[in-house]
Amino acid sequence: MIEKLNVGDLLPHFIMNNEKHEPIDISTFTGKYMVLYFYPKDDTPGCVREACSFRDSFQDLADAGAIVYGVSNDKPDSHAQFKLKYKLPFSLLSDTGGELRNLLGVPTNLFGLLPGRVTYIFNPEGRLVHVFDSQLSPEKHVKEALRIIGNQD
Repeated sequence: MIEKLNVGDLLPHFIMNNEKHEPIDISTFTGKYMVLYFYPKDDTPGCVREACSFRDSFQDLADAGAIVYGVSNDKPDSHAQFKLKYKLPFSLLSDTGGELRNLLGVPTNLFGLLPGRVTYIFNPEGRLVHVFDSQLSPEKHVKEALRIIGNQD
């Protein structure tokens, strides 16, 4: 069953493996903005554009006090290759069973065939402040994150 996280809701507790097979407990990262961007699949054209746009703006996000995680259902080894190939400075989390997608309510697109491309932005207290959903505009996700974080005080 798909839940749906709404603006103002707290980031739920969950643990996922990163590209190094290390368990990451996202809910422990309070005190900073968190950008969780969900993407369909490693090393596909739109996902490369999205990941590289987050890479190219990573320092701006870090300077604004944000941490970034990319999330897909790919396995850690696939994430490790993707991260290395495109020199991504942030971790990629493996949601292989789709649990986090379901917990947050990330939709599918193209008649349920393609995992959704959605970015969630949480404030330093761990509350959801913004959701951006655009399958066809992968580069807009980082621009939206920067806009939202830049307007928060």
